[in-house]
Formats: sequence, structure tokens, C-alpha cells
Amino acid sequence: MAEARTPAQIEADIVRRRQELAVTLDEIGVRLHPKTIIGDAKASAAAAVDRTAGRAYVAANRAVSDVRAQLVSEDGTPRLERVVPVALIGVALIGLLTMRTRRRR
Repeated sequence: MAEARTPAQIEADIVRRRQELAVTLDEIGVRLHPKTIIGDAKASAAAAVDRTAGRAYVAANRAVSDVRAQLVSEDGTPRLERVVPVALIGVALIGLLTMRTRRRR
């Protein structure tokens, strides 16, 4: 059987619970304060941008590495059988764009 508590013990328990409740209410007040909500939203948005930028960097780096692997051999010399056609296509595109621009004038 549980021992009977004294009035002093009950009062001490009430004081402790009031203090715990005050701390909890303060925490809720801080979490629900508009500045806290805005700060959390800004931090979340910044983290999302950082993740997106990081993924974009990795994807671009991978694409550049893949293209380089196609155009340059392992010893670092250009693969002329692949570089020359790409260069010719580039020159042809520049020529077409130049002709198109001159026709508009």
C-alpha cells in the first residue's frame, strides 16, 4: 500500500510541476513565435538550395568527365577520330547561326 503523502510533499510536487509547465510553455512560445518560424523556414529553404546546387554540381562534373572520357584517351592525348567530327559539327552550327543572323538583317 502506498504511503500517505504529507501536505509539504504535495505542495513541493505542485511547485515542481508548475515549474515544468512553465518551461514547457516557454518552449512552445519560442517554437511558435513568428521570428522562429520564419528563421526555420529560411534555414530549410537555404538547405534545399544547397542540396540542389550540390546535386547540380555533381551532375555537371559527371557530364564533363563523361565527355572528356569520350574525347581524350587515358594517357591524355585527344582521340582525333572523335574530336574532329565534334569540331566539324561545332563549326557547322556556328556557320548556320551566322548565316541565319545575316539573313535577318
